[in-house]
Amino acid sequence: METTKSRVLIVEDELPTQRLLKKMIQDLRPTWDIVATTGSIEDTQEWLENNPHPNLIFLDVHLSDGLSFEIFEKIEIRSAVIFTTAYDEYAMQAFKVNSVDYLLKPISNEALESAIIKYEKLMTVLSRPGDYVDIKQLSALIKQGGPIYRSRILVPTVDGYIKLNISDIAMFHSSQKVTTAITNAGLPHVIDQTLEKLEDELDPKLYFRANRQFIIHIDAVLRIETWFNGKLIVKTKPESPDKIVVSREKVRYFKEWINK
Repeated sequence: METTKSRVLIVEDELPTQRLLKKMIQDLRPTWDIVATTGSIEDTQEWLENNPHPNLIFLDVHLSDGLSFEIFEKIEIRSAVIFTTAYDEYAMQAFKVNSVDYLLKPISNEALESAIIKYEKLMTVLSRPGDYVDIKQLSALIKQGGPIYRSRILVPTVDGYIKLNISDIAMFHSSQKVTTAITNAGLPHVIDQTLEKLEDELDPKLYFRANRQFIIHIDAVLRIETWFNGKLIVKTKPESPDKIVVSREKVRYFKEWINK
């Protein structure tokens, strides 16, 4: 799927990796124009200040003169970003959630092509690709070493996608292998993610996996009723499409979550 010719900047301080990535991109997307390669924060900043910004930047996290996030503190980037990194699991989680994609070194053809396809799909629906990347959150994560959680989700529609902020979602519901995000206003949106995937990406202080069918937001909990065999029934606003039952095994964790 190649929707359009793209102008690409590669930011990588290791010359063999830089050359290899350039060749891999050219093999996968021969019509793309690799406009430049840089290897440091200083060189990248200078290039961006003196040239039209590319459609896409492949950005190494660790450069010879520091973390590449410093570039974003100095210049407003108007490009989509795919990170390249050998970083730890917390960072990889953040790259999944907040960037177009990340590539873990050594980079494979399969991973590169998957990232490119994701970029191409996003560019069909985003007018300003830089809006998809939350660099401040990503930079804070690297410096602090803590987890960061999903803040938005792309919802497929008949003619494209819409952006839905996680803060606007009261609950996620799974039924017959279909996952639905239900907004605070009670509007349902079918999404691609499973509850298992969402459970890993949502802030556990705000969302709780009540059972196999529901993940609920703390602010959606209206009242809690006791049920038989030590179970609980959770009443929500907006009203849930099915009864939300918290099993006896999960009751203690649910109460701890509510009391935090």
